[in-house]
Amino acid sequence: MPDKSKPGHGKHKIFLGFAPGVGKTYAMLDEAHRRKGRGQDVVVGFVESYGRQATEDMIADLEVIPRGHFDGREIMDIHAVIARKPELVIVDELAHDNPAGAKNEKRWQDVQDLLDAGINVLSTINVQHLESLNDHVADITGVKETSTVPDQVLHAADEVEIVDLTPRALINRLERGDVYPKGSIDASLANFFREGNLSALREIALREAATRVDEDVVEYRKEKRIEKPWATQDRVMICISPTRSSLRLIRRGWRMGQRMHGEVLAVHVEDGSTHTEQAKKILDDDFALAKRLGIETVTLKGDLSSTLIKYARERNITQIILGHPERSRLKEMLKPSILSDLARELRTVDIIVVATETAPAAES
Repeated sequence: MPDKSKPGHGKHKIFLGFAPGVGKTYAMLDEAHRRKGRGQDVVVGFVESYGRQATEDMIADLEVIPRGHFDGREIMDIHAVIARKPELVIVDELAHDNPAGAKNEKRWQDVQDLLDAGINVLSTINVQHLESLNDHVADITGVKETSTVPDQVLHAADEVEIVDLTPRALINRLERGDVYPKGSIDASLANFFREGNLSALREIALREAATRVDEDVVEYRKEKRIEKPWATQDRVMICISPTRSSLRLIRRGWRMGQRMHGEVLAVHVEDGSTHTEQAKKILDDDFALAKRLGIETVTLKGDLSSTLIKYARERNITQIILGHPERSRLKEMLKPSILSDLARELRTVDIIVVATETAPAAES
């Protein structure tokens, strides 16, 4: 990935959609026209209209860099674009494959070259082309995408804009011939555009966009040194103890995360105390359950209270779950409990104290 801190590096904005036809290219070209109207030097590097009249009309009054040819196919001429040195270039379909033997295997790599040359780029991608989602999307749609883009390309972009449409509205566009020419849709593509598939893909795209927004908020808080968590997305932290089972806490945290559609973390702090074989078994059981539920597990080292407080701030935690303190009134008077420390330092975080599992009383 390019070094965005390098002086003169171009800025990258990606228009993200959940399927062909939602309007990514149109939205990208619309922004290009607005920027041109503000006096920016804008050119088209590569946009495929697929016969859509609205797209062709949007391209008509923009300068188009002539395409290159390689192995009988048209490609974006990145050398011509760099030589032209525009302020902004429009590049459609990041996941596109270049012909074998071209300078770059993928179009997203062409875009990296343009950014390295100091040229700003507007581009598009559908969520099913993200590398980490490849198997997940195939399970939903039955279609295995062979052209993928590393997730880091999306996460490294300076700006990501979601282009949204309801699945029913997209199907209406498809049926009118606004996405592909009528009669050109084969059975496999028609299966892809089933309403259930589109709803699932739309949810994935919205979650990706929400994750990106959350990353931006975390980065902003770091830059401005803001310690107080901002509850842009619910994030539950379960505090795991090696001295007693945390299975009940883990189950409770997972249910909370499901209800809130939030992220759940299970955190254990090694504070230097001696761990027995029994403690190791407790932790192994706790982490095994967390793994089965798909909960991220984290092991930290340091003072228990201060480490949990620091980590909660770093991860923008909104909810903390811990077991009921096992402390006598005398100990509480002599030294504040972890609960007291958390409540005092994390005033905007909800703290839930859960009754822990105890061994049954022995029969007399």
